[in-house]
Amino acid sequence: MSEKTNRFKIARSFGSASTSYDIAARLQRYCGKHLMPWLPNRNDLTALDLGAGTGFFTELLASRYQRVIGLDISKKMLGFAKANRNKAIHWLEADAYKIPLQDNSIDLVYSNLMIQWCDPLDLVLNEVMRVLKPGGLFVFSTLVDGTLFELKSAWAQVDNDQHVIDFKHESDIRPLFDGTDRKLLDAKQQDIVLEYENVLHLAHELKSLGANHVPKKQGKGLAGKDKWQKMTKSYQDFLEPSDIYPATYKVFSGLVVKLNN
Repeated sequence: MSEKTNRFKIARSFGSASTSYDIAARLQRYCGKHLMPWLPNRNDLTALDLGAGTGFFTELLASRYQRVIGLDISKKMLGFAKANRNKAIHWLEADAYKIPLQDNSIDLVYSNLMIQWCDPLDLVLNEVMRVLKPGGLFVFSTLVDGTLFELKSAWAQVDNDQHVIDFKHESDIRPLFDGTDRKLLDAKQQDIVLEYENVLHLAHELKSLGANHVPKKQGKGLAGKDKWQKMTKSYQDFLEPSDIYPATYKVFSGLVVKLNN
């Protein structure tokens, strides 16, 4: 398993992108691109993009495979995808816990930065295995513990409330990808450091990623101005040259095969 750190230089002008779906695309595009070598070379396959979002990678799958389905729970995201992506793609508004597809009907399930929101995860993986044909592949990336440690540390200097989502430890989820009906063939963990102009820029990107929702948060609503200022000051402990604010994302990716039972 390889471990390496990748850095993304900041795009100085992001104002116009703040209203678009692609404000958080840096992380998603990088992770999705690094899943590509695991994709099968045969083109006569049926592929499912689980958590398709805006359909960026669904469209890439459609350029490689005969039949492609993009599934997402968000009507808004699917509306954007339908309007802007390959017309041959079949779109499904559905929940990953109840995939509206037949048993053993899919050759490839691709899921880029979605399953970290699924709890309990094992139920979603069971659904993935149900729809996969024997010998079919599940290619995924997800976020694990250690993600956003800078932001967690900065908030810890302010109060004891939970301001940052807790992602599961890799050691806790890794066993879920091996079982009587599945085998983890390959996996890797990478630290990806994105760079921001300020903490507000980071907060906007986390919102568009969906990572601003914290289930265990005690205080509801936004943190007060004083607390925000204290946190921002604490975050400066991590400041890089040229006053760049780093944020670390720990990404765990894998290739799983459904076994012939």
